[in-house]
Amino acid sequence: MFDVITFGSATWDFFLDLKDFKVIENEDFLTGEGICFNLGSKVNVEEVSSFVGGGGTNTAVTFANQDLKVAYCGAIGDDFAGREITEALKERGVESQLQVVDETTNHSVVLTSEGADRTILAYRGAAEMLDEEKVDWDKLKAKWFYLAPLSGELGQMTDQIVDYANENDIKVAFNPGNSQLEFSKSRMDEILNKVEVLLLNQEEASQLTGISYEQEEEIFKEIDRRYSGIVVITKGDKGVVVSDGENLYRGDPLPADIKDKTGAGDSFGSGFVTGLIEAQDIEYAVQLGIANATACLEEKGAKNGLLEEEEFRKTNVEKIKLT
Repeated sequence: MFDVITFGSATWDFFLDLKDFKVIENEDFLTGEGICFNLGSKVNVEEVSSFVGGGGTNTAVTFANQDLKVAYCGAIGDDFAGREITEALKERGVESQLQVVDETTNHSVVLTSEGADRTILAYRGAAEMLDEEKVDWDKLKAKWFYLAPLSGELGQMTDQIVDYANENDIKVAFNPGNSQLEFSKSRMDEILNKVEVLLLNQEEASQLTGISYEQEEEIFKEIDRRYSGIVVITKGDKGVVVSDGENLYRGDPLPADIKDKTGAGDSFGSGFVTGLIEAQDIEYAVQLGIANATACLEEKGAKNGLLEEEEFRKTNVEKIKLT
């Protein structure tokens, strides 16, 4: 019996630190801005590094770091990256018997530059190809399931995972990705009624409800109307707001020397759920989530800064403001 089984992607991430590019403004870009290189020329890279990433493995490592028995359920490729991921998770104390080997491992290239937002080039491989026939359901014995964002065939399996948990008295923490947020309202509501914790950033909360993220109060009213569990909305450098259906809890971020934002949402979400598992206390869960996310932000890669259990105990949690 595991304390937690995590579901989601496993990726091999390459980080390229760049200087030779321009940021251009153009309405054709989704964000209104794009990066531009000289076509047909070499682009100098200042530094190269590679790490294991992906929401399923990022969250698994947080749980393992906090001395919980955890397994990752997802798909990797029969390739160098897949073997490296398996070995890295083993070293971190994450059980691998629920992994499926299939196709080619997911890869990402993360373009970073000082003072500029990151851009991620993503190859969606094995992790998105996992379907219900490849999962050994009889081995999914746990107290909690943590669903990081799922896409592809794996995303379409969200209903089956949540139904299995519901039928087997397993609690579910759900952080839906973009493809899941595109589910019909009736389908999403059926899923939400079977999960204990719903984790969203403010853009995802807006997409789920159809309400501008600036209308925070209206978003919570809508989600609380549709869903009876704990709702967590992260707001980047503006902190986090949590609703238990009766009370709102607000946590301010800690000062951080930010090196990389990759995995920040995963580190908060898994830290928050760890706090619920350990203490059944929302305030404690918020503190652990914020402390873990801050530590993640201060190191490059989604896992390198994640807090060990004893490190959180040393964290000056009174600096984490709750209202």
